[in-house]
Amino acid sequence: MEVKRQHDDRDPHGHTPVLHAGTPVAQARLVLVMLHGRGAAADDMLGLAAELRIDDVTYLAPQAEGYAWYPNRFMEPIASNEPWLTSALAKIESLIAAAGGEGISPERVALLGFSQGACLASEFAARHARRYAAVIALSGGVIGPPDTPRDYPGAFDGTPAFFGCSDIDPHIPVERVRESAEIFRRMGAAVDERIYPRMGHTVNRDELDAVRAVLLGRKST
Repeated sequence: MEVKRQHDDRDPHGHTPVLHAGTPVAQARLVLVMLHGRGAAADDMLGLAAELRIDDVTYLAPQAEGYAWYPNRFMEPIASNEPWLTSALAKIESLIAAAGGEGISPERVALLGFSQGACLASEFAARHARRYAAVIALSGGVIGPPDTPRDYPGAFDGTPAFFGCSDIDPHIPVERVRESAEIFRRMGAAVDERIYPRMGHTVNRDELDAVRAVLLGRKST
């Protein structure tokens, strides 16, 4: 579908397209917001949706302006990634609000991201803690340098949260993944944290199976 674009330096992601796949929202059990990584595209996330093979889900994949949600590394000072980061967070909020307008409450919305998208999903959820269908961070964690305050308000009320990453990921320090998982635990999420030896920066079959189980409401082994 052709979407008219209007770039705004103060809100770079405000008018970027959102790709849709899966079942129509009116018939959906869940809405899954899928956030791509740096240099990738929304199409890539819909490819991942096809791997999940869940029919009663609406998949929403927003496209980042310039193929990046924010310009610098996720562990740089937060101000260095503005206004891109604020715009990206607002993009997610707009999709959740739109789902609400279709009768889909946040409890039926899941957030999933890979790499930069996983960092964005983690940070958004931490800043807007409430019950979600799931929060899934594939190779990512909360945003900001090591001394960033993590006194986020709110609680997850048992939201399933999955954190999967390699122990040698060249972009994501494993310590940040573990810190993020602990923050989510402290805020009341049901955390599944999986660190894979020497996997690198990718997604493996075990992660896909775990994500599928979470979205189907099953326990993963």
